[in-house]
Amino acid sequence: MRVFFTGGSGKAGKHVIPYLLGQGHQVMNVDLTPLDHPGVDNLIADITDSGQMFNALSSYAGLEELEPGQGVPKFDAVVHFAAIPRILIKPDNETFRVNTIGTYNVIEAAVKLGIRKIIIASSETTYGICFSDGETNPNVLPLEEDYDVDPMDSYGLSKVVNEKTARSFQRRSGADLYALRIGNVIEPHEYAELFPYYFAHPEVRRRNAFCYIDARDLGQIVDLCLQKDGLGFQIFNAGNDHNGAVIPSRELAARFFPGVPITRELGEHEALFSNRKIREVLGFCEQHNWQKYVKRE
Repeated sequence: MRVFFTGGSGKAGKHVIPYLLGQGHQVMNVDLTPLDHPGVDNLIADITDSGQMFNALSSYAGLEELEPGQGVPKFDAVVHFAAIPRILIKPDNETFRVNTIGTYNVIEAAVKLGIRKIIIASSETTYGICFSDGETNPNVLPLEEDYDVDPMDSYGLSKVVNEKTARSFQRRSGADLYALRIGNVIEPHEYAELFPYYFAHPEVRRRNAFCYIDARDLGQIVDLCLQKDGLGFQIFNAGNDHNGAVIPSRELAARFFPGVPITRELGEHEALFSNRKIREVLGFCEQHNWQKYVKRE
């Protein structure tokens, strides 16, 4: 597929794009900073500028596309990852503005240009634990896509708004719009650097509900979304199968989320940030469990 990818130079995107290239897709990265990777064409553009998004989505994706002399090809899909990636980087109002207006502009341009597959990056922060003021318990566990999301921060709120924006455009267009609630992204080198400390001090992972997503497995999830047609508007938790902890799941919940109801049976180490839907609906099969890279003490 010919894929328009925003934010491909970021922590997640720089691993997802190589995965997509490996699956045979053509990818143009649209970002404020280019991605230096073989086979990737870059376009410097600002998602908060609607005109730039319409223009970029109707542009060539590389000089080689001039050769056939048949005009600009149409993108088959949009993957929208560009955003201010958390609170406390920009002022809250700027985080909210960039993330919501940027997402509106990308989806609007894609829909009005007739693109029928749009995947956007939502976030685990929508569940309202990660950036809460003080220690917050979820309403229930595991965290699944039908949860009444209730963040209190500008970043998580922007992602909730973006999900609603996607749903609105899906209703008016009939296109497939899938929102990925992406867990804490882990790059390959971070297992050795971070996980031993996480295991010794599990409390530092409470705000993430102990979730993680290997950046390469996220690539697989995006590719599965590109392949899966006809689902309309969907939300998917994008996380790995198990918690980023050595403590069994029920013990983990009882220790760090006391009194929170457990709504169904859990596997011994099944993620409290559930990825059941992507396994059952998309056929996700993780390739990069932390146990491949970190020795369990």
